[in-house]
Amino acid sequence: MENRLEKRYGLLTAICLIVGSVIGSGVFFKANKVLENTNGNMTGCLIIVGGVGLVMLICTYVFSILAARYQKVNGVIDYAEASLGEWYGYAVGWFMTTIYYPTLAATLAWVSADFTCILFNHRGDSGIRLALAGFYLILSCAINALSPKLAGRIQVSATVIKLIPLVIMAIIGTAIGLSNGMTIDALTSTMPDGSAAFDFSGIFSGMVAFAFAFEGWIITTSINAELRNSKRNLPIALISGALIVIAVYLSYFLGLSGVLPTERLISPQRNVPMDAFSALFGSDIFGTIVFVFIIISCLGAMNGIMLGCSRGMFSLAVRGRGPAPRIFSQIDGTTNMPVNSAIIGLLFTGVWLVQWQLGEMGDNVLPEIIGWENNELPVITMYAAYVPIFILLIVKGKELGKFKRFIMPILAIGCCVFMVYAAVSAYKMRAAYYLITFFVIMLIGMAFYKKRI
Repeated sequence: MENRLEKRYGLLTAICLIVGSVIGSGVFFKANKVLENTNGNMTGCLIIVGGVGLVMLICTYVFSILAARYQKVNGVIDYAEASLGEWYGYAVGWFMTTIYYPTLAATLAWVSADFTCILFNHRGDSGIRLALAGFYLILSCAINALSPKLAGRIQVSATVIKLIPLVIMAIIGTAIGLSNGMTIDALTSTMPDGSAAFDFSGIFSGMVAFAFAFEGWIITTSINAELRNSKRNLPIALISGALIVIAVYLSYFLGLSGVLPTERLISPQRNVPMDAFSALFGSDIFGTIVFVFIIISCLGAMNGIMLGCSRGMFSLAVRGRGPAPRIFSQIDGTTNMPVNSAIIGLLFTGVWLVQWQLGEMGDNVLPEIIGWENNELPVITMYAAYVPIFILLIVKGKELGKFKRFIMPILAIGCCVFMVYAAVSAYKMRAAYYLITFFVIMLIGMAFYKKRI
């Protein structure tokens, strides 16, 4: 059987994959953390959100240039391979397969389960939360592996659903906030009495925290072999999806400032979204209904990330790399999907889910060296991995104009260096602990680099 994936997705699905994979739990889960880092000042919050959004936009633009040049099996791996050779493509692919995709999916599953527990008043039961997160992961993996077209339709539907509460909050919340003066207060002071002014001390940690809310767009490049007219559609999807996400995030935060006072926005409780929508409509019932939409939003983002998880090991195995390439390069004759690759992706995700629960979000059972926050720290190595790709575009893109060959890649390199520095600066020793784990996992992966087919 030929190991080739069929062209099953169109431009709309690709755009929805970007918007759906990025917009999920992050904007709800990380909003209060961003506001904490700015002492509740909305101007500082918008600087953080806009700053990370600009990084995403610049990087997606450069990747859109690469998408128009290369098309093989899995976008970012193809670009890495074309830049520095097979070994670098394999290294990037191994990292994304074992760390990047699974940590994002695990966090999204955990947050989806946490919000579900909040909805049904089971917040304190970590066992129920963990079991429910595991169920969500298994269900999403099964849908992606057994019915990829259904997974695509779910992604489109979930994207539309998740935009509903964000757009409602953006429009109505901002209008209310401008009329009652709360938005202006939030933009000009930290607390309602204006006792403190915004400073830039929390910008780094705030940007690293909110980077999670912008992660996931790179997953779209994993379906370039399944995207119709991908050299045209993928660049369009990358740019338009990024612009939609940035606009939605900025307007959502403005809307929040109009319905909740600053001290409530910076509350460590994760039910701020429910409180915000209850305040917006003046009814707990409406708040609960919108909170259901938010849970669907989180699940939709998880589904998008699982799409990448399902193809991770396949993208290595089809090149004859990684463990058991004959097994993981197989495509099911009925579903035209790499089912074995999807199963190992699910196992990786399960491991990171347990690490997340027992470490950062549980009772700190794990020692700090392996109990770090796995949804933020992989930013260090993800953005670092982009830098050589951008450098080689400058070297090899001789047919490109100055803007595409020099200006945008140089800006993208600067953005990547900034994000790596911000993450290390914000987390210090935890960043070092993460890097130790990263290097161990990469060493294991390099042991399987040799071709076996």
